[in-house]
Amino acid sequence: MKVLKFGGSSVKDAERIQVVLDLVYQTFKKDPKVLVVVSALQGVTDKLINMGTIACSGSDLYLSELKELSVRHSKVTAALFSDHDVQEIDLILKNLFEELHDLLHGIFLIRELSDRSLDLIMSYGEQFSANIIGLALKKKIPHAEYLDARKLLVTNCSFGKAVLEEDISYRKIREYFAEKNVVPVIPGFIASTVGGETTTLGRGGSDFTAAIFGAALDVEKIEIWTDVDGVLTTDPRKVSKATSIPEMSYRELMEMSHFGAKVIHPPTIAPAMRKKIPLVIKNTFNPEARGTEVKNFDHPQTKNLITGISSIDKVVLLRLEGAGMIGVCGTASRLFGALAKESINVILITQSSSEHSICFAVMPNYAERAKNLVDREFALERGAGFVDPVVITENLSVIAIVGEGMHQHPGVAGKFFSALGKKGINIVAVAQGSSELNITCLIRSEDEKKALNIIHEEFFQPETKNLYLYMIGTGGIGHALLNQIEKKKSDLEKSQGLKIILSGIADSKHMLINSDGIDLANWEKELHSSSSVSNLQTFIHEMEKNEFGKAIFIDCTADEKIAGMYEEILLKGISVVTPNKKANSGSYNRYQSLKKLSEKNGVKYFYEANVGAGLPVISTLSDLVLSGDHIVKIEAILSGTLSYIFNHYSAQNSFSEIVKKAHSLGITEPDPRDDLNGLDVARKLLILSRELGYQLELRDIKVDPLLSPEAFCSSLSPEEFLVKLEHNSDTLEKKRNNASANNKKLRYVGKIEKGNVAVELIEVDTSHPFYNMSGTDNVIAIYTERYGDNPLVIKGAGAGPEVTAGGVFADIIRIGRG
Repeated sequence: MKVLKFGGSSVKDAERIQVVLDLVYQTFKKDPKVLVVVSALQGVTDKLINMGTIACSGSDLYLSELKELSVRHSKVTAALFSDHDVQEIDLILKNLFEELHDLLHGIFLIRELSDRSLDLIMSYGEQFSANIIGLALKKKIPHAEYLDARKLLVTNCSFGKAVLEEDISYRKIREYFAEKNVVPVIPGFIASTVGGETTTLGRGGSDFTAAIFGAALDVEKIEIWTDVDGVLTTDPRKVSKATSIPEMSYRELMEMSHFGAKVIHPPTIAPAMRKKIPLVIKNTFNPEARGTEVKNFDHPQTKNLITGISSIDKVVLLRLEGAGMIGVCGTASRLFGALAKESINVILITQSSSEHSICFAVMPNYAERAKNLVDREFALERGAGFVDPVVITENLSVIAIVGEGMHQHPGVAGKFFSALGKKGINIVAVAQGSSELNITCLIRSEDEKKALNIIHEEFFQPETKNLYLYMIGTGGIGHALLNQIEKKKSDLEKSQGLKIILSGIADSKHMLINSDGIDLANWEKELHSSSSVSNLQTFIHEMEKNEFGKAIFIDCTADEKIAGMYEEILLKGISVVTPNKKANSGSYNRYQSLKKLSEKNGVKYFYEANVGAGLPVISTLSDLVLSGDHIVKIEAILSGTLSYIFNHYSAQNSFSEIVKKAHSLGITEPDPRDDLNGLDVARKLLILSRELGYQLELRDIKVDPLLSPEAFCSSLSPEEFLVKLEHNSDTLEKKRNNASANNKKLRYVGKIEKGNVAVELIEVDTSHPFYNMSGTDNVIAIYTERYGDNPLVIKGAGAGPEVTAGGVFADIIRIGRG
């Protein structure tokens, strides 16, 4: 025997009821022993409550509401029944609506709506639907019939949320079905007192009705048919990637239901759990879906540490504290006893081990009353200064992770709290039972959706890490980077489990935000057609709103203003990747602040492309230092422009000619003086020296100028400078001749040794690692205690958008794999 229960969304209208009838009939053909429990048509119970409230207020507008409800049900019957058959159901409904009319009229006259009367009013919704479905099912199954649950379910007189008299109800159910061989259609939610007065089992009580009948008859299975594919890992309205849970334990379902999972009414679970009857939650509109099966087992077959995540939107935290509570017996008993007397439900409790404070959470409508009750209970202690007045914290949400898999499994709480901390979500209070079935925390309500998405990705998508990129700067480096990501994206997801999503992009005029992902093959068109004007603060705000996994800010500009925002971005729990040297070559305090902020907020600040473009210079240097090697000296050619110039400078090619050629090829900056003054090399050396622990500023670096100060005259245009350059390079020509005469070459080299940092033009012989150079190569020779006189040499292209973008891309992947 099976029990099939259909909720309000499943019986919303005639079309959906027809689906229900077909499902019941298909089940009946496999096993004729079937019970059907139905809710009211979707939204009807709320309508009935509203009618009672209107009538109680003395307004006759309830009559139009009643008429509208009658018409709605008539439309359903007209669609389900033939002209001949419809007369029977219309007569039943007519009588029921007349009863309801008289009841509402009485309330209208006396201006009073008691809990008893409201229960009776609400009962009509299920009576309407069960009568309709019962008669409609009779056309398919002749011995189907309407069965009024009030004949069999007996409760106490607690109107509004009556308590079942289990022994009496179970006996009556068994006696009824011992004599009857029918397929009953039972109205859920309603019952009656011993005296025959109508009661209700609380909102969502139709699930409970199904469980009661199932437990009384020891059925094979109880199926709860709703509008989702079973119990989901979390609320799909807040987490789009929520998936159905194939199977779970009763205890897990009970925890998730308590903490806000709306798919099943919490009291439903107990009767099925006691009798070890499987509960199956299925989707009426997707019956082929597996749904969720709830069984009596301790360890469901799941690869996940947790089974699901639940939340409660708005709660209030109250805190009682004071030195007078320490070591005093009975404090908790008095506090919760005072609340229990007034039927105030406590959602969460946490107490410090020092006994100095007790915190508890309640729904907002109970908060002020709870505060007054506790303050009154401890009035004497407050007067003596032993305890403080109760403190209220509003606008909080409960987040709970639930799962049998957490039992005796280290690290679950750490993973939970770390995921929230990395995204800058503060935890206000924490609670966990010794059963290790759930871990609960309170956070700000504004962070709830973000927290759910973060936790869901952390626990339910461990095989794939999503990286959400927000990039500013679409010039050469930015353009090359996006091309590289597009080509490698699919392979990274397959081989590394890294899914890269471009969620935001901006240039100097436009910006585009799309958390679902911007098409990497069409980003230029989408960006340029975007109506959003580029605004740095707005862009940062959109990054902060990211509710999913790792957000990474990528700065592919050379803009000081953007570099100045790194601290704010890191504070918001967002990693930063940049080839922009401005931040790290600015003040030492800012450099140090950025490093500390990234560590403190659990995010990354990577800038490999600051020095050597795509060459692994900074990461290699960091690894050497961290592994305990001592850096004795660094020599480096760190300018691709100057490398090109001195690689081609010869007797046949004058200095000015080579500079002009490099300028025409786009190798130099638009103004070649920005390369020739040596400051770019000095900034890179400054960054390397800081990585070694030296607290230096740019002014501390000695820069040997290639040309006389007069040659760098700022009043000249770049073109004028190039013309005059051939008359300002005599000194360089002499140095080149001397070097050539001794079979040596000129190289513009940066040096770091014993805290001294300098940029200078030197001669190198054939034994030097810098002798044989080509193109725009950069080269870094790192002399350490381990490597001795034979330095570790890193050499390769040190300029150009492709290699620089490669360095940025590598940093992104490092974050994903970290």
